[in-house]
Amino acid sequence: MSEKITPVLRESATFDRLSIQEIQRAAETGIYDIRGGGTKRKLPHFDDLLLLGASMSRYPLEGYREKCGTDVVLGNRFAKKPIHLKIPVTIAGMSFGALSAQAKEALGRGATIAGTSTTTGDGGMTPEERGQSQNLVYQYLPSRYGMNPDDLRKADAIEIVLGQGAKPGGGGMLLGMKVTERVAGMRTLPIGVDQRSACRHPDWTGPDDLAIKIAEIREITDWEKPIYVKIGASRPYYDVKLAVKAGADVIVLDGMQGGTAATQEVFIEHVGIPILSAIPQAVQALQEMDMHRKVQLIVSGGIRTGADVAKAMALGADAVAIGTAALIALGDNHPRLDEELKAIGSAAGYYDDWQNGRDPAGITTQDPELAKRLDPVAAGRRLANYLRVLVLEAQTMARACGKSHLHNLDPEDLVALTVEAAAMARVPLAGTNWVPGQLQY
Repeated sequence: MSEKITPVLRESATFDRLSIQEIQRAAETGIYDIRGGGTKRKLPHFDDLLLLGASMSRYPLEGYREKCGTDVVLGNRFAKKPIHLKIPVTIAGMSFGALSAQAKEALGRGATIAGTSTTTGDGGMTPEERGQSQNLVYQYLPSRYGMNPDDLRKADAIEIVLGQGAKPGGGGMLLGMKVTERVAGMRTLPIGVDQRSACRHPDWTGPDDLAIKIAEIREITDWEKPIYVKIGASRPYYDVKLAVKAGADVIVLDGMQGGTAATQEVFIEHVGIPILSAIPQAVQALQEMDMHRKVQLIVSGGIRTGADVAKAMALGADAVAIGTAALIALGDNHPRLDEELKAIGSAAGYYDDWQNGRDPAGITTQDPELAKRLDPVAAGRRLANYLRVLVLEAQTMARACGKSHLHNLDPEDLVALTVEAAAMARVPLAGTNWVPGQLQY
């Protein structure tokens, strides 16, 4: 009698367990899933690039004894008072409402210690953030929530948001459990009612109207403040050209790996393009207009390490912005919170239901009992430490490439590990001189 063969179950690549579970969840609830945290699918990213350190044909800088500059000036095209930062790593826009007041204060504290800027996000300016931020960028969004001319004048720069990396073409969400009396008052909304931000500005239909809006803001702020224009990466070549033509001082380009704000899962995973593929298109647009380094380029979406910073700058960025990484540095997703996270259906390292307002770290919540768990002073120090490490790592790599400033890194310092990354970043495949899509002679 032969032994019974145990069948091997073969998982479908199309209908894998996650896809089956999502179909079942949708069938049960009749609503789409929303979350924060950006895309989770694997995409070509900075890990697919390598920096070429010096050996014989290049001359490295010696350790920490030879200077490697990190400063950056943002907004010197038209503004009377451009922003001078010590480091090229900024804090991306994350709203009070999405984040607690304590978290916003901590972001301001950490950024100021490190010598960089933070950004308000949708919903207006809080005294906690303005009071602790040496350089604060005020976001001007389609919703106009919390917008007033006095706060425009209090800011150090204005960022007109046309799109976000996780949802270019879509608006944000703030669920009712986070719309407290204070949040509702700042946004002129009913308490406890879900808020959906508009996907486009109400007073323009194209780039010519953007030029009018930029001129209007310059008049309100007496031409002092740099005007940023933020776009979600989808068609960066054309979008950058139009934004520069409209008068932007700075372009903020957000790839699909970004996204601290909550939106539909299907949007996060299937709309937009990776930041690796967006930077070269944006830089090409700037170069063709003779505006590269004259209009500064800030890129965001999945920045985690100093290697990411160095590679982004080698591709042509003037600075980077971090969002998710900043929240983790403040204390989100910490192992000490694992049991509490499991109690609400998640786990340390996986928590992305920021829209629910149940964050035990006290960061993405408006629950006063949870929010007071976050010490803004200690959290600010953690963020400052993280920013210092990012910059030290980037400097180490720049020195290895023989560069005396992070801005001196360029595409010649990069190679790619995959054909996809080589084609997107427009740098050679490692070990060859082949750039996919470019003619070889």
